[in-house]
Amino acid sequence: MTPQPNPQVGAAVKAADRAHVFHSWSAQELIDPLAVAGAEGSYFWDYDGRRYLDFTSGLVFTNIGYQHPKVVAAIQEQAASLTTFAPAFAVEARSEAARLIAERTPGDLDKIFFTNGGADAIEHAVRMARIHTGRPKVLSAYRSYHGGTQQAVNITGDPRRWASDSASAGVVYFWAPYLYRSRFYAETEQQECERALEHLETTIAFEGPGTIAAIVLETVPGTAGIMVPPPGYLAGVRELCDKYGIVFVLDEVMAGFGRTGEWFAADLFDVTPDLMTFAKGVNSGYVPLGGVAISGKIAETFGKRAYPGGLTYSGHPLACAAAVATINVMAEEGVVENAANLGARVIEPGLRELAERHPSVGEVRGVGMFWALELVKDRETREPLVPYNAAGEANAPMAAFGAAAKANGLWPFINMNRTHVVPPCNVTEAEAKEGLAALDAALSVADEYTV
Repeated sequence: MTPQPNPQVGAAVKAADRAHVFHSWSAQELIDPLAVAGAEGSYFWDYDGRRYLDFTSGLVFTNIGYQHPKVVAAIQEQAASLTTFAPAFAVEARSEAARLIAERTPGDLDKIFFTNGGADAIEHAVRMARIHTGRPKVLSAYRSYHGGTQQAVNITGDPRRWASDSASAGVVYFWAPYLYRSRFYAETEQQECERALEHLETTIAFEGPGTIAAIVLETVPGTAGIMVPPPGYLAGVRELCDKYGIVFVLDEVMAGFGRTGEWFAADLFDVTPDLMTFAKGVNSGYVPLGGVAISGKIAETFGKRAYPGGLTYSGHPLACAAAVATINVMAEEGVVENAANLGARVIEPGLRELAERHPSVGEVRGVGMFWALELVKDRETREPLVPYNAAGEANAPMAAFGAAAKANGLWPFINMNRTHVVPPCNVTEAEAKEGLAALDAALSVADEYTV
């Protein structure tokens, strides 16, 4: 679709936003939200007619792009027949969505508890684990993000937690593997894996195994930096959980539904958790939906004992109809396979070629349509391009990089000293190459800040 400029409408939209909308994660007077006029496929555009290739997939949720006609039609059809209904009833869209999800989850994760998004999925997964084990503590990794609600943000291992950290949430943090900035003085992936697992088991021992309900991990950490775990790490965590009777929770809110070139990232590592959270890509974000996939042994806990939790909109018919249509589209159009194929054939080699030419790129890492470039000031010392949690003038290099990307028609996903490359999983080869070219130009600006 060719965007038609309408700056007067855009100005009105912007004025109403600035007058009344309170934006998340933002200092309200310091932001300047773009007024969006429309979106289709891998692109969106503003009211001035400028079009952007979306390499953020919204917030890593439009896995099939914007406005897919089959999903739009499914939402319209569901609205015409049954717009909403309470969660205690059996509803066709809800039942079918649960069936399709359970068909694709690993192992025996065959029961699906629906939530409204990823944060409340984490909330309920932790509640289930605590009740199942009768234990209070949760272990979570530094460099992680699990959501913005009170428990979920306390499980988060990055600065977004700090302002809300109650210090009484029963959460203990540990270091997960990250070879580029190893906390274990490792030189190889094998060393990093072994030492990270040793560190985790030591943490369990000193916290008291009998006090720990769950270990919560993003299968592949998302906004923390897309750090693909080394071979054997998740299997090792699974073994530790079995050894100490701890519930293993994998957070697949970002990594799930094709993002890594598999239906779930857990499939890359041949590991099955006890609980798995999902959201975002389950219906490409068209209607809010999340959930917890539950193993047989934990489902048994609530077989004759009421689960003390629920949500008014759990399994909302519109959201579930969108999920059914999205999953079917992904299967029919080979979206998961496209993510794996283009990721390996175009995105990865393209990013590695950029890294060879741009001194601001310290590391390239990722899988499928889930990639990150770590930007540095000095490749030799690995000094980050901006300090940890930088803001204001200290963040100027990343701000300049982001502005350059947008000027070249690419909307980037930037977090701290990283830019993430997370286009829709059905992005075309031409679109992927267009994005890489725009990224190339933007990195030239980042290079100006290197030593």
